[in-house]
Amino acid sequence: MARLARVSVPGYPYHVIQRGNNRQAIFHSDDDREKMRALLSENAAQFAVDIHAYMLMDNHFHLLVTPQTLEGLPRMMQAVGRRYVRYFNDTHGRSGTLWEGRYKSALVQSERYLLACMVYMDLNPVRAGMVSLPQEHAWSSHVHYIGLRNDPLVRPHALIWELGNTPFARESRYRELVQTGVSEVQRKALAQSVTSGWVLGDADFVARLQGGIQRRLSRSAPGRPIKSTNEVAS
Repeated sequence: MARLARVSVPGYPYHVIQRGNNRQAIFHSDDDREKMRALLSENAAQFAVDIHAYMLMDNHFHLLVTPQTLEGLPRMMQAVGRRYVRYFNDTHGRSGTLWEGRYKSALVQSERYLLACMVYMDLNPVRAGMVSLPQEHAWSSHVHYIGLRNDPLVRPHALIWELGNTPFARESRYRELVQTGVSEVQRKALAQSVTSGWVLGDADFVARLQGGIQRRLSRSAPGRPIKSTNEVAS
């Protein structure tokens, strides 16, 4: 089957995932994770990509980003990927590929799915049995959004400011969203969209985007829309 062409539309958020080859570990130490954060920070600034959220797991990582230019996201991911592999191979005395092919990404309708995507990412280490609470995993943007650490890598999406009028109110509301979690329907939609590359949004949103893009944006005509991200779980 031919590889699905990427959707590249600046100004919209994307859920991005990059896995290790054969699901092998891509981080062996905290130094490795710090290197990845540094590369993300440097290249996000260089290629005009806002990183709203991130999650570094052992054998993969998630990003929620908004590229401001057409080529910003692929250029950032290419630069980060190449430089991290060189660092990782040199540091750990290995050679060859590290990544499981190219990164995967899905354009996300912000009003319906952005907050749900953040919660989904934050709960990854809990679902994997690595920690009991998301704040126990230090290598994500979660601790930034609940007020435990100021993370300069993070550039909050505009929807975050709508959670409350003060930092305390926003942090409290975001904690509530994460504690509530995402519904199984949302979890499957988020996982399937980033794996397949189809746009994650309701029928009207996909139709508006489709008007200016030649590639099909959804596997089939969208049916009943999934609950809004302002209602993160059922």
